[in-house]
Amino acid sequence: MGNYIVSALKYRPTNFHSVVGQESITTTLKNAIKNEHLAHAYLFCGPRGVGKTTCARIFAKTINCNNLSSDFEACNECESCKSFKEERSYNIHELDAASNNSVEDIRNLIDQVRIPPQIGNYSVYIIDEVHMLSAQAFNAFLKTLEEPPSHAIFILATTEKQKIIPTILSRCQIFDFHRIEINDIVKHLEYVANSENITYEVDALTIIAQKADGSLRDALSVFDQIVSFAGNNITYKDVIDNLNVLDYDYYFKLTTAFLNGDVSNVLLIFNDILNQGFDAHNFLTGLSNHLRDLLVCKDNQTVQLLEVGAGIRDNYQKQSELCSVDFLFSALSITNSFDLNYKISINKRLHVELALFQLCNIINSKKKESEVEKKPEETQKKEFTNNTQTEQKAVSKSISSSIKIDKKKNFKLKHHISTSPSIKDAISGNLNDNPVSYKENDSTPLLQASEDFGDNKFTQDELILVWNKFTEKVKLDKPHFYSTLKSSKPVLKDDNIIELQILNPIQENEIKTEKTDLINYLKQSLKTNNISLRYTIDERKNEKAKLYTDADKYEHLNKINPNLEKLKQQFNLDFK
Repeated sequence: MGNYIVSALKYRPTNFHSVVGQESITTTLKNAIKNEHLAHAYLFCGPRGVGKTTCARIFAKTINCNNLSSDFEACNECESCKSFKEERSYNIHELDAASNNSVEDIRNLIDQVRIPPQIGNYSVYIIDEVHMLSAQAFNAFLKTLEEPPSHAIFILATTEKQKIIPTILSRCQIFDFHRIEINDIVKHLEYVANSENITYEVDALTIIAQKADGSLRDALSVFDQIVSFAGNNITYKDVIDNLNVLDYDYYFKLTTAFLNGDVSNVLLIFNDILNQGFDAHNFLTGLSNHLRDLLVCKDNQTVQLLEVGAGIRDNYQKQSELCSVDFLFSALSITNSFDLNYKISINKRLHVELALFQLCNIINSKKKESEVEKKPEETQKKEFTNNTQTEQKAVSKSISSSIKIDKKKNFKLKHHISTSPSIKDAISGNLNDNPVSYKENDSTPLLQASEDFGDNKFTQDELILVWNKFTEKVKLDKPHFYSTLKSSKPVLKDDNIIELQILNPIQENEIKTEKTDLINYLKQSLKTNNISLRYTIDERKNEKAKLYTDADKYEHLNKINPNLEKLKQQFNLDFK
């Protein structure tokens, strides 16, 4: 049985050129060596598996190399390079701060720093996971980090830069390593597979790269796992089976069913997905990503944002041609809404199925909207009149039945409108005697109607009918707004200006909040794009309220009976 070496170690970069996905950092370090502008302290920070410690080792080896190449790479032939490769170099020292994080460990390091290198020019100290040092250890390290011996260079590596105290950060040159892109990971996996004589499908390596989440080390670990599972031939099917990844084919089938409105097929596909052990929330997230990728494919300039293999890319481009932009926007809005509410849902499966129902209904809804738009204007007016008359009859019937019930129970039917002032005005005494205050239209732009109706005129009667219809529409969902609309009668002025008289600032806030929906509904129903709404606050009905204090009450009673003052003085009484 041979000594097996995992790919993450076997194919670990040994020079700057072989570092994957960090070109800007490696170029900067090589230029520093070229120009002999070496700092005494560096901080390498970034996610796991992106090359922080690897770059630190390469940098340490290169600055001690005796025969640098023309592009300032280590020769790997001199005594310093050989001792580094054989892990017997006394010039490079590594410390794991996760397990050596005390003040005593740092003191030992400080004592060691004083010793000059035996071979080479620099003693390099690589401290990994430096954020794990205690606050006392950081403080003990400060002076040496700021003024080390000329032969000492510190390279600190961490995944959590925010945990390092500012006094340490200010003494270091900081290099931020970023997540490695999927294309770069796939290219490196292809290089490893070719080196190991392993055949592969590019789509399979792409799935591995996506699963690695920007970490090359994680990608190589998953690659070794797949090789152990599938042997020397890695296929897309092997990868999704081993990593428990949902096949893209499911999302393509679902999207086709959405376009056809095939609810039954959608439910069967979702049931199959659950039976395979996939999480419903992960499925919903994956569906959102699929719809996003279809939207990306609608424009040639954004196709490059699609991070999939060539074969799957073709499928995306073909299906995107069948999906309209409106459909994709609507679908993304639905999946995003259900994704946000997933955690608060009690019945998770039903919650996702409701999302799938709505996705299946998008095309049908848009067809109905287009049919309504194609109807002649006279037909729409006739339907509007019939619907309004039906609603009025229903309301009248409901009112008359309520009166009959009241008569049987000897109740009196009362109509009461609250006109009380706001508490803030009552306390501050800001209720003025000005009978009417006028409010202009808000300058906030309103949403435009879906059609260009022009500046059509309408009558007061038509306005009242539409107004009552909208009032009943919001009765259940917005009861406060409903009360405001019921207590206010709209009056049509010149140039399609609707004037409304409201009672208090509370109703004013309701109008401001819901004005956009009200105006758009009126535009659609009255077939016009020219409607303005203004309102007045009638404060004559708001009686000026006064809050009486204990002192006010006492003064009033004292005028009635002056003996109260004597009683107060005799017993030395006062207000609390």
